[in-house]
Amino acid sequence: MKFRFDAAAATVAVIAGCTACASEAKTGAPATTTASTTPAPSAATPEAPEAKIRGALAGTVRTDKERARDGARHPTETLSFMGVRENASVLELWPGGGYYTSILAPVLAERGKLTITHFDAKGDPKAYDTKSTLELFARLDKNPEVFGKVARQQIATPSVNFGAPASYDFVLTFRNIHNWVEGRFADKVFAEAFRVLKPGGVLGIEEHRGKPGMSVEAIDKTGYVPEDYVRQLAERAGFRFDARSDVNANPKDTTDHPNGVWSLPPSFAGKDVDREKFAAIGESDRMTLRFIKP
Repeated sequence: MKFRFDAAAATVAVIAGCTACASEAKTGAPATTTASTTPAPSAATPEAPEAKIRGALAGTVRTDKERARDGARHPTETLSFMGVRENASVLELWPGGGYYTSILAPVLAERGKLTITHFDAKGDPKAYDTKSTLELFARLDKNPEVFGKVARQQIATPSVNFGAPASYDFVLTFRNIHNWVEGRFADKVFAEAFRVLKPGGVLGIEEHRGKPGMSVEAIDKTGYVPEDYVRQLAERAGFRFDARSDVNANPKDTTDHPNGVWSLPPSFAGKDVDREKFAAIGESDRMTLRFIKP
């Protein structure tokens, strides 16, 4: 299957019925709610090193396109909500072009560890998966002063192996779950994330938020995923839901675009068709969730 990282038009699929999924109302202001009044385990409670995050945001390895997306992606607030610590071991799943990698790498460089998953760099040279991996590797190799300590874990889907059990404090994923659903291996990814996290470890998720009741085929077509569906995947793997935030919510996003989420920036799959309209909407409405491995 072909992974799409905020790019390419959606494929046509037939929408079938499925179990309805409930989701919480979207708000325009950042908000956080927790599943219980008890404190989260130790991996989630310390605040993120915000000064280091802000320093990473100003780093020279970041591109102008990445900086332009900061206002929509709220990286400082997102990583702070997830609880990332500078001394943590972090696994970032399928980082795409490296938007978050360029932030996490300098934050973790001195006291922590960052590992990223990727596809086979020696695969089909015409395949998107291979090209995106080679582009990411070229970026990392060009800037060893920032990315030199980043470890790389190759994944050959649909089989999934993230390494030794109980080896990470955090597993983070940003706008990837729709790809796993389309590939029909989402359950495997969540189960593997659970296996490699330490007890008390955090699974942090940011994903395009779809309407309740969407079928799997509708997820394939649009790139949006119902929030309850994500929670079901995580809880089925053994995770405990801990908290959600609306820091990445966008109430302007109706989620019913002709090319799915890829109609919106930064993809603009429709090119010049209604470009101003989609630019005014901005990036997608996204859920931001935190789960704990008991």
